[in-house]
Amino acid sequence: MSLVILAIPRGGVVTGHVIASILGGKLDILISQKIVSPYNFNITIGAVVHDGTSYSLTKHTGGGEDTMINISRRYIDEQVSHTVKEIERRPERFRGNNTYDLNGKTVLLVDDGIATGATMFAATQWATRQKPKELIVAVPVAPRESVDKLSQVADRIILIYCCSSYDNVGEHYTDFIEVCDDEVERIMKNLDCPQE
Repeated sequence: MSLVILAIPRGGVVTGHVIASILGGKLDILISQKIVSPYNFNITIGAVVHDGTSYSLTKHTGGGEDTMINISRRYIDEQVSHTVKEIERRPERFRGNNTYDLNGKTVLLVDDGIATGATMFAATQWATRQKPKELIVAVPVAPRESVDKLSQVADRIILIYCCSSYDNVGEHYTDFIEVCDDEVERIMKNLDCPQE
């Protein structure tokens, strides 16, 4: 079996590294970054992958405004463009290039948990277009609503704990230290797990 453990930085890389060291397979990364509300930077309204693949948590009407939180399509488009410029070089730093070969492979898409689900939804949209043989989402914790939505796009979902809702992933960890880019780079450059 050709297995790729595709981790979402930053916390997902730590989780992915542990999984890769147990299962074998190739550890790789996929940058998926949140887009936040213009009214409150603590509220995630979507996410974007390095190539511009995006996912929006808001629903827009014909007038171009969100019916619930009044965020324009234009704002989201601008944020997608801005975020892509911010993150497009990060894959090169961590993995050397922006080229992926997932066609026909089993892809295990990993993060340290799901809160709104935006980064994982953007990642699954991107990964599906790479035509993997099987797309599996693996996270330690996720809310039920996100699991239900992900089950429509992923072939399988593996998780340890599922609950109705929560504010952030860190609530489910005893020690939830923020992972920095340097740590991601160190893990990716000094892999001690088997590579296929």
